[in-house]
Amino acid sequence: MKKIGIREVAKEANVSPTTVSRVLNDRGYLSEETKRKVFDAMKKLEYYPNELARALFKNETYTVGLIFPTITNPFHAELIQDIEFELSSRGYKVLLCNSLNNPTKEKEYLTMLRKNQVDGIIVGTHNKDIADYDIPGLPIVAIDRSLGENTVTVSCDNYRGGELATQLLVNHGCQNILCIRGDSKIKLPANSRTSAYKDVLNKFMLEPLVLEVPFVKEINEKNEIIKTYLETHPNIDGVFAGDDLLASLAINNLGSSGKRVPKEVKVIGFDGAQQTLIYNPELSTIQQPIDQISKVAVKKLLNMIKGEKETDELSLPVKLIKKNTA
Repeated sequence: MKKIGIREVAKEANVSPTTVSRVLNDRGYLSEETKRKVFDAMKKLEYYPNELARALFKNETYTVGLIFPTITNPFHAELIQDIEFELSSRGYKVLLCNSLNNPTKEKEYLTMLRKNQVDGIIVGTHNKDIADYDIPGLPIVAIDRSLGENTVTVSCDNYRGGELATQLLVNHGCQNILCIRGDSKIKLPANSRTSAYKDVLNKFMLEPLVLEVPFVKEINEKNEIIKTYLETHPNIDGVFAGDDLLASLAINNLGSSGKRVPKEVKVIGFDGAQQTLIYNPELSTIQQPIDQISKVAVKKLLNMIKGEKETDELSLPVKLIKKNTA
């Protein structure tokens, strides 16, 4: 079967191939009657224009790249879903890249997205040794990460979240409160959660206990790090975890060691994605405004694509969700 092209559409519509091209690319004045004839011919012949060729002609692909460390983390999964919805409703397609917390894979994806001439990129990864994001002319928005002068960061009010979480544990009478966090060597707005934790403990003259669990570790490795720490620190009576997954690992290990949550040890997480509502016991957490983060990130990226100047947004409001673990 012969492939249908512009010439066949032009013949069916009784116009020139140049006219068909002008209709497809919306160039110059064309009567409504001419446009209707071309579109009717396209429909009859089931002709679908080459979107990539049209996009490159206009110097816009209407495609945005997303680079995230995993799609299994409830926070990332919900955030990706919301971002895709926001972009799709504005006519943009998404290329989703799951880096699996691998710096090499992340670099390869970044190169691939540039070769595909995406209009912009939204990043949610946390690898510390990637400096390739500082790309003049390519709009990039980072979720909860600082990447460079040419990128914009969007995040929640991390300090306030850390403050609310730690204050809740102190109010419950916890004296030995562990903070489980990611790699402190990586420059992140989320680092202020730990700063708030330390500030609150300092007010009550309590000693900070911080356990770093690198983002790039597999879940079984993270579990082993937490298990070892809790076994060697049996006096822990409160846990503030940097995300809900870490909080869940802490709860499981506490239960395995015979510690009752929340009677003996209080635990609070951070993120509050919808999927965590099914955790048992129901997890107390600091809920990030995931829908708002996605809306702001997309709005800023599209403004940058238009050539507008944008600034960081680092204080989207968080909410304390009290459930059954603290």
